[in-house]
Amino acid sequence: MDDAAANVDLLADLLEPEGYQLLVAATGEQALEVAFTAAPSLILLDMMLPDLDGCEVCRRLKANQAMANTPVIFITARDEPTALLEAFRAGGVDYITKPFHRDEVVMRVKTHLALFRLSVSLQEKADGLARANETLRAEIARREQAELAFDAASGQLSLIAEREAQRWNVAGFVGQSATMAAILESLRRVRDFATTTVLITGESGTGKELVARAIHSGSSRARRPFVPVNCSAVPAELMESLFFGHRRGAFTGADRDRKGYFELAQGGTLFLDEVGDMPLPLQAKLLRVLEDGKFLPVGASEEQLADVRVVAATNANLERNIAEGRFRQDLFYRLARFSVRTPPLRERPEDIQPLAEHFLRTFGLEMSRKPPTLGAAALDALLEHDFPGNVRELKNVIERALIECRSGEIAPGDLALPERRPPAQSTKFGKLPGVEDLPLNLEAAEQALIERALSACKGNVAQAARLLGVPRMRIYRRMGARRDDAS
Repeated sequence: MDDAAANVDLLADLLEPEGYQLLVAATGEQALEVAFTAAPSLILLDMMLPDLDGCEVCRRLKANQAMANTPVIFITARDEPTALLEAFRAGGVDYITKPFHRDEVVMRVKTHLALFRLSVSLQEKADGLARANETLRAEIARREQAELAFDAASGQLSLIAEREAQRWNVAGFVGQSATMAAILESLRRVRDFATTTVLITGESGTGKELVARAIHSGSSRARRPFVPVNCSAVPAELMESLFFGHRRGAFTGADRDRKGYFELAQGGTLFLDEVGDMPLPLQAKLLRVLEDGKFLPVGASEEQLADVRVVAATNANLERNIAEGRFRQDLFYRLARFSVRTPPLRERPEDIQPLAEHFLRTFGLEMSRKPPTLGAAALDALLEHDFPGNVRELKNVIERALIECRSGEIAPGDLALPERRPPAQSTKFGKLPGVEDLPLNLEAAEQALIERALSACKGNVAQAARLLGVPRMRIYRRMGARRDDAS
């Protein structure tokens, strides 16, 4: 911006051959308009303009945020120190005195443009680093929050699980069925093989963790840690670190070494609950640990020995998961070196009474009250219920009944069980015998109906009970009475 056309022409002759494009303004107001509109990379500003002082124009330019860093080189015929000091105070970065010297003009323009572009580049990088740092800080905070939340949750779950184990006595399972006897015999066989992996399958609420703790407490590893891990509750981004540990600096937020579950369980048992929910990448790493007996913490250079017995549990159908590509077949075979199935309560109804009485005694002690007895009608109601929630549901029902009971005996009304659906009138098994086909003796007629129902259901007591609309225990009692008569 210059008020002399000759000077403008001279500057154009000097700078345009160097590849620079010039925008021209003859007054201070025009200079401000051009600058705010075109946002030039450098401004050559005459100190003496027709309408405004050059220093005033510079101050207005610098007051605008978009132009604050744009270099301004003053053009002046005055080289007095006071005039130059005023120019620098107004925001100028350099000055050129008239008459112009070609090399000086070109050199100063090139130098300040290079500095300006470098400043812009550095500012962009600084802004990028600031954004990256903000992202990193957010990631660190998120990881720390997730880790703390998981530590708190897993610690609480572990404490609850341990209390449950002590509460219900893992050393001596409650139950008198042949099924429970077979399970206990299996546990006695496997407990001395302290490196054999075990896979426990069964519906939710059937006591899979209690079985795992029984395996641990009955083995040579009993004095070492039992570390339970719910695989479905572990955050995906923390899985490898939580299982195998990490070294300081291994990733963003790793400000200290951390032991993983395998290291925490050294010498003891690592219980992997809901192992069917484990992501495929972690399944591959787990398989390698089981095969090699070693694991590598994240960020470490040397592997560590894994002196750990792995017991896994799932309520999922792993064979179906394998067919669908959601679980590794080789890991399944490696985990299932020894398998234990915890049966649903509906398959062992003879255990309902001893379990219910055990829970009554336990809750009575906790509530500091003498537990009521289990009335015959309440027992029949329990035997008629299918218990889809298994032992856990029975335990909750008994706790509620103990709270509701106002006498010395649990009644059906104290149990808060859902109403039993009436039996279907017709079934795929065909019709039962008509009245004219039944013996006149009541017991013999009942026996005939039960035998016909069992035959139609191919010996399945639960299906036969549903067909007849009676509790399964009634069929079991009749079958037991028949054996007694035969003997």
